[in-house]
Amino acid sequence: MGDTAQNLLHAAEGENYEWTDMYATFAKEAEEEGFTELAYRFRAVAEIEKSHEERYRKLLKNVEMQAVFEKAEETMWECRNCGHLVMGKKAPQVCPVCLHAGAYFEVRSENY
Repeated sequence: MGDTAQNLLHAAEGENYEWTDMYATFAKEAEEEGFTELAYRFRAVAEIEKSHEERYRKLLKNVEMQAVFEKAEETMWECRNCGHLVMGKKAPQVCPVCLHAGAYFEVRSENY
């Protein structure tokens, strides 16, 4: 196990292999053998793996730029333990409500 940056890089590389090589090969072989529906599904899964690679690379960039817990703009941070909300450019070092470490904070997402 490496550090977070190394793990994200390895994960991105694994996803890259899956969408550029593994599932592409599966799709090609399925197509050649007459399994067009299966080939379609392999290509669809490859697109999903591509999005995983993109996500890991964005997360890696955040880690490298030390932007995981600090943003350029005012941001709503949410404690994943108790739900406490804090507005600011940086996540707190410690949650003032439940006293969990700052690593429990994430950018609040309202995707409902």
